[in-house]
Amino acid sequence: MATIFDVAKYILKNLEETTNGKLHKLCYYSQAWTLAWGEPALFDEDFQAWSGGPVCPELYSKNDQKFTIRYDDLQVGNETALSETAIENINMIVKDYGETEPYDLIEESTNEDPWKLARNGLTREEPCETVITKESMKIYYGGL
Repeated sequence: MATIFDVAKYILKNLEETTNGKLHKLCYYSQAWTLAWGEPALFDEDFQAWSGGPVCPELYSKNDQKFTIRYDDLQVGNETALSETAIENINMIVKDYGETEPYDLIEESTNEDPWKLARNGLTREEPCETVITKESMKIYYGGL
């Protein structure tokens, strides 16, 4: 199975650069829609319901000092580890969300049920490390 780093490298290869937050949201939506389409998870790593939307702590730890991230900045991951189906799915996400402004991705993801359910009533400002379950992603996005 691929890792979130493989997916992130592939996304960065296609976008050349993006913000830290946007990279997390694109990885999140790649995972969420892949699950919604009835496919197995792209990667095992989980997202947490941080105040700024879904964030994967493992990915964050590799680039937490950078606002803008380029392909060469991420020293882990190998996009060639992705299956053809995974690449097709990620390409659809990059096509649909790649031009979206980072702030808009934060707003969108924090208005959707998987993030809200994981926060369990916390305000947007309160810290939260609760995992957004893959099952909640599959159910929510599969129902759209």
